[in-house]
Amino acid sequence: MMRGLTALILSAALVLGQAMYVEARGAPDSFADLSASISPAVVNITTSTTVAASAEDSPQVPPGSPFEDFFKDFLDRNGNGGGKPRRSEALGSGFVISEDGYIVTNNHVIDKADEIEIEFFSGKRLEAKLIGTDPKTDIALLKVESDVPLAFVPFGNSDLMRVGDWVIAMGNPLGQGFSVSAGIISARGRALSGTYDDYLQTDAAINRGNSGGPLFNMDGQVVGVNTAILSPTGGSIGIGFSMASNVVAKVVGQLKEFGETRRGWLGVRIQDVTPDVAEAMGLADAKGALITDVPDGPAKDAGMMSGDVITSFGGASVADTRELVRRVADAPVGQAVRVIVLRDGKTETLSVTLGRRETAEGESVPAVGAPAPEPEKSAILGMTVKPLTPEEATALGLSAGAEGLAVLEVDEVSEAYAKGLRVGDVITEAGQQRVVRIKDLEDRVEEARNAGRKSLLLLIRRAGDPRFVALGIDR
Repeated sequence: MMRGLTALILSAALVLGQAMYVEARGAPDSFADLSASISPAVVNITTSTTVAASAEDSPQVPPGSPFEDFFKDFLDRNGNGGGKPRRSEALGSGFVISEDGYIVTNNHVIDKADEIEIEFFSGKRLEAKLIGTDPKTDIALLKVESDVPLAFVPFGNSDLMRVGDWVIAMGNPLGQGFSVSAGIISARGRALSGTYDDYLQTDAAINRGNSGGPLFNMDGQVVGVNTAILSPTGGSIGIGFSMASNVVAKVVGQLKEFGETRRGWLGVRIQDVTPDVAEAMGLADAKGALITDVPDGPAKDAGMMSGDVITSFGGASVADTRELVRRVADAPVGQAVRVIVLRDGKTETLSVTLGRRETAEGESVPAVGAPAPEPEKSAILGMTVKPLTPEEATALGLSAGAEGLAVLEVDEVSEAYAKGLRVGDVITEAGQQRVVRIKDLEDRVEEARNAGRKSLLLLIRRAGDPRFVALGIDR
């Protein structure tokens, strides 16, 4: 009986093992057919720029040295003296996206270039003109004129790429000419430094000169534009970043139509809803984008308020500030969008007609205020605070009429210090209510305790910039 049971178990394990093996996918036998089909659409890019000469460009000799006159005569004879400008060349990669000659690359590949030359896989060379650039995503769109239709590649859906999927990178690494490398998607949704970053991370070899080149899926579709590497040596160590095609395709569409980007603008300052902020506001989940300020603009016109939590934009839920920023940017300028916010524990549905971010950037944020009351100070929540005077407001980068409580001292062992509060910060709200007097803050603390909350949400301004901080009140 035991022998039969053991055989049954072994048989079941073998079947299960076979099933698991079937689910796993092996490496492709070869990338050769795929590489051959897409190579004609990949290009090398050479740029030429006029660079003003500097003293560092010339050999340096001590004044009065016997070689001083020799070097001066030598440089003059060879046209390198007298601070004359010189030509500088740079290399990069790109890919053709239409048969009539539109080419995508990185902005940093062609930045400040006087001349741009495209070399095709066949060896053919054409001069390119710049259509438009977007430094925020490091994307540029070029155009060449060709007598014959050009081979091109389509964009794929980068959202469908999974960690572990095969990809191949193509380009001109280190100026060595057309080259192919293979790897997998190592991570998704990487952010480096840009507002709209959405990078696919890959271990496919990417080196200098690969910038602007395509990252392909196994269907020959572009799912990323190779942009950056993480490396202590300057060479590939298997950590490369490609801007996701779903971001690139939208940027390229705008550059092609307008020659510039036209991103939606909501007109709010926001921060993520952290667990302690959620607890202080009585929220069930730490999700959404918390509004810290509403200057004049679309959001203010629609009735949005500081302290609102944006949970949905255009019918899609909002997980955090990064997601909201990208969704707003992708929405058409002038379009009315339905936005759902949480306010005082209830949902409000607002209709916001988006402005254009490029127009709004750089505009100042007006401050609202009233005369400050008579000065006094008190220790509370690990800080010593006092009502703000007009003179102090001006010194702290606020308008003379700004109101709130100025932070005079912060106990270095307090939670307030650990969460970044410093001397010179100004508390303008507590529990989503305006504070002018110290009693206002004390009342908000007491109300929070009576409501059974463990923390109180403060709106802090530093040099005019707002942010929310949740401080514990149970000690």
